[in-house]
Amino acid sequence: MPRETAAVAVIGLGAMGGPMAKNLLRAGFRVRGYDLSPAACRALAEAGGEPAPSPAAAAREAELLHVVVASADQVEAALFGEDGAVAGLPRGSVVLLHSTVPPRFARDLAARLSSTGHPLLDAPISGGRVRAEAGTLTVMASGPAAAFAAAERALAAIAAKVFRLGEEAGIGSSVKMINQLLAGVHIAAACEAMALAVRAGVDPDRVYEVIRESAGNSWMFENRVPHILARDFTPLSAVDIFVKDLGIVLDAGREWRFPLPLAAAAHQQYLAAAAMGLGRDDDSSVVRVYERLAGIEVRGRRRDEAQGR
Repeated sequence: MPRETAAVAVIGLGAMGGPMAKNLLRAGFRVRGYDLSPAACRALAEAGGEPAPSPAAAAREAELLHVVVASADQVEAALFGEDGAVAGLPRGSVVLLHSTVPPRFARDLAARLSSTGHPLLDAPISGGRVRAEAGTLTVMASGPAAAFAAAERALAAIAAKVFRLGEEAGIGSSVKMINQLLAGVHIAAACEAMALAVRAGVDPDRVYEVIRESAGNSWMFENRVPHILARDFTPLSAVDIFVKDLGIVLDAGREWRFPLPLAAAAHQQYLAAAAMGLGRDDDSSVVRVYERLAGIEVRGRRRDEAQGR
């Protein structure tokens, strides 16, 4: 098949997979995709892609299979479940695992796919929906050199930076796990800090302005605090994602007998938010745990002014 019309499949067309599929289309790939959501499939069709009725149907003729689902259980179902993608994927085609999963799962998956003739790139992604739409994700990947070569053009279409971390599956997922430890702790810390600011009687808008220019800043503080100040908890990355991802971190700590007290404390805050019914809301909703405990609200004045309050 000519390179300009190479066929790829994308399983999972949500907040990350949908934009990734569109960027692959813009790069000249023929894209077939599958998602449980009819709306996500319609969006792919409107962009020029081909929705498929099953993962297996999406994978037929594909040279590359991008898996962009939320969890290891969903990866298992997408690849090996009823009408799973592996059943339709041509032998020799590369599977790119973009989901955040335990490193052990990635290693085991590589062995299983090797037995069916499908090389695996353990290639989790970071950057959120905004960078997925811009095609500027970060990919932290490990796998065989030949698989990297086969996927090079597709990775260039979705990412600004691709880190090649080694040839063994599990390395990419391990690095993503470390990223998620930091990201989860940073978001929880930002929520705690902003709630404390309000409890102390300090203007939260001014706190945000000051911290952005100070040593206490982080990418997550700068990115998530505006959600809080605007009281906009539309999910760009949901609370439930960090319930899962910090759970992966803590499971690894138990496996390796490694203490993770900060990750454990942050995980409890995400669990508390999920218990409040906020699991599908933006992960900055952790601030609402503190708000309920303290009887306060972290609200920026600019939102009030915009609404004439």
